[in-house]
Amino acid sequence: MVYSDIAKVLGKGNDLKMKSFGLCFLLFLIVVSVTPVYCAGEGEWIVKYRVEDLETGQVYMEHDFETGEITEYVSLFDRSELNVTFTVNVTITASHVNLRIATNLEHSTIQDRYWQLHSQGYQFEDYNPNQQYLEFKQVKGTFTISCYGKVPKGITQTTIGGYVLHKPKDFVTIKLTGPSGELLDQIKNEVLDAEIDEYRNLLQKRSDKLETLKSTGVAPGYIELFESVLDQAEVQAELGFVDESISLLDLLAVSQEPVSSTAETLFLPVMGGLAIAVVAIGFLYIRARSKRNYVLSVIEDQIKDLEGLTLRVSKIDRTLSSRLDSMKERLKKLIWT
Repeated sequence: MVYSDIAKVLGKGNDLKMKSFGLCFLLFLIVVSVTPVYCAGEGEWIVKYRVEDLETGQVYMEHDFETGEITEYVSLFDRSELNVTFTVNVTITASHVNLRIATNLEHSTIQDRYWQLHSQGYQFEDYNPNQQYLEFKQVKGTFTISCYGKVPKGITQTTIGGYVLHKPKDFVTIKLTGPSGELLDQIKNEVLDAEIDEYRNLLQKRSDKLETLKSTGVAPGYIELFESVLDQAEVQAELGFVDESISLLDLLAVSQEPVSSTAETLFLPVMGGLAIAVVAIGFLYIRARSKRNYVLSVIEDQIKDLEGLTLRVSKIDRTLSSRLDSMKERLKKLIWT
């Protein structure tokens, strides 16, 4: 039903309430017809972007939502200097509306500005390339712009009780917002630090090693414990105890895996005791202070167990024995501090 049809119905009606309702409905349709509808979602407005190292030009990732091509080359780290080049596609004109693009990057130490506009003829309001946001008129068309900046330091780290937790951060590099501040689109990238990257690389190596072990006749009990240690390392990493996860994965670097039942018997208590020790380290930092004495007593028990296990495992692998001894000394330092 078009506006003229609604008007005819209103003219024929005798009921005042019906006429009032119809008039309100007509006004509602008029408002809706002149108000732009904003769709939020990845790729709805920012149709493609490229993230590269500002100093070396190395490309981190490229996303083209129009063609569906998404390529990620290397991980993004905190404190990285970036050049984020992206294209915005405005599909409808609402010249009375201002939209805003902004960045959460810190000011670059290489470039003297945040923004470099590559498209000419698009209307920006009070264009200042050296501030963290820009406003522009909503006019149908496309424009391409670069944002220069640095990923903030330490966004992957949280300190709890003197211990530093490491967790990947979903960092919003660029966001596009509507006239009322509503989010229309954004560029969001996962940020790592060196410790997380080391853990992930090591986890991949150990996972590949596990697949090799399964096909080479290694003792089933060893494979089961190998899998358990991998799982425990992932749990610790999820909590942010990346250093402990790396220590666990390092201890899987055994030069000669057990194939006999005797060697397997010697190895089982070693890995079991090690897993308990690492869990205890985590509790030492995340439990309440009133539980500290109890946790310390658990650590002390693990040190005693590790002393005996280190001697036993030396019959299998001296390298592993040395690593266990290092773990024991590390636990002792935790108690002394």
